[in-house]
Amino acid sequence: MASALENQQLHFILVPMMAQGHMIPMIDIAKLLACQGVIATIVTTHHNALRHKALIDRAMVNGLPIRLLQLRFPTREVGLPDGCESIDALPSRDYTQRFFAAADMLQHPLEDLIAEMNPRPNCIISDFILAWTSVVATKFQIPRIIFHGISCFTLLSVHNLRRSGLHESVSSDDEPFFIPDFPHQIEITRNKLPGMLKESQGDMAPLRRRIREGEESAYGVLINSFNELEAKYYELFKETKHGKAWCIGPVSLCNKDELDLVDRGNKASIDKNKCLEWLDLREPKSVIYFCLGSMNSLTVQQLIEIGLALEASDHPFVWVIKGGESNEEFRNWLSEEGFEERNKERGMLIKGWAPQVLILSHRAVGGFLTHCGWNSTLEGLCAGVPMVTWPMFGEQFLNEKVIVEVLRVGYRVGVDVFVDWGVESKVEFLVGKENIERSVRRLMDKSSEECEEMRRRVEEIGEMGRRAMEDGGSSHFNLSLFIQDIVDQISKKNT
Repeated sequence: MASALENQQLHFILVPMMAQGHMIPMIDIAKLLACQGVIATIVTTHHNALRHKALIDRAMVNGLPIRLLQLRFPTREVGLPDGCESIDALPSRDYTQRFFAAADMLQHPLEDLIAEMNPRPNCIISDFILAWTSVVATKFQIPRIIFHGISCFTLLSVHNLRRSGLHESVSSDDEPFFIPDFPHQIEITRNKLPGMLKESQGDMAPLRRRIREGEESAYGVLINSFNELEAKYYELFKETKHGKAWCIGPVSLCNKDELDLVDRGNKASIDKNKCLEWLDLREPKSVIYFCLGSMNSLTVQQLIEIGLALEASDHPFVWVIKGGESNEEFRNWLSEEGFEERNKERGMLIKGWAPQVLILSHRAVGGFLTHCGWNSTLEGLCAGVPMVTWPMFGEQFLNEKVIVEVLRVGYRVGVDVFVDWGVESKVEFLVGKENIERSVRRLMDKSSEECEEMRRRVEEIGEMGRRAMEDGGSSHFNLSLFIQDIVDQISKKNT
């Protein structure tokens, strides 16, 4: 591949979806491409560029050929508040349609930007949600690669269910059935399936249909996973894409520097040194890390149940609280009811954004209570940390199946209710204190042979993930194969 690269100044455009869970791995992919000598241009909006500028600037200073270009996000044209340039910045779910309308309006500005680029791009890598980028790729006669940010397990689930229609033939949303033609026997219910399998339902149906059309027309797929983790699922999904699917993860492992780990995503709500100093004082594998992602806003009652459960578990904890810090009732509970004072030695509360990879990779962390987003799942696996699963929406219930049933590196907290994003704060109660406490105690029980075996498994998986990203590893090799494939396409086009 080196000779091909020497004769081609390869230039790839990356167009991420404006949401933290989508932006962060796409920036990691840009760094990985740049490390292979490819010019990687990330195109996003002003506020999203500001969030990630420090990380990208540091990569540029280190000599990586990364560019960051900005498009104006048309908030006023669609009636969005100023600054709402990311899904997680929307005041409520009611603004979602307007947000996607604004995202669609980025097509022509992107075309104008590409027309002026030098060198001209050889490839567009876009988030699968931004289906209009397929029109851009066709206009400039370059291949479009889509990035889902989900697992091979989920991708194959969606493909097999779309093909069979089994989920549409069951009598009710809560009737269990087995996912067809699968390496493992996985039972699921329709109400726990991701939105991409609900194309005819709700106000998002037209967008979902466009997304599916964009998926079918894409040249290939990049996947944030690694062969050793999902070998059977990867091979079967790859067949559905005629070989044009490449596992290149875990992409978070491209970040070696502590500053890079802190600067991934929003500005951390806690000082890095303060966080590490607190963790340094704890025994190895003694801390439970509790974080339900960047998109979930729970009710005050649910937050209180979580706090009481962590306190009763008798384990040191790091609790990342999103949204609750802005609620006066919850703030009063933390202070006036004495929760923070009682737990000031044993618990660290992070009210906002946490440097998750930095925390998970610390030797003191021995368990992770997670919402089962795929980024978080991979980050937990790569850190060798077993999990308690609390899925809520999207493909998170499928990821729970991976953690608990396929890999056997976690326990369920017992959530059985799919809660659409944006309405979770209206669901009064999901999981009680007793269930949360019981799950944490079970996961952190060092006297349990089952738990120790689980810990050995997840540590082995973490080691496999690290090896996959090293020179000669499976993901490093797959990235090289992907780049070579694009080089081959250029050669065919030029002959």
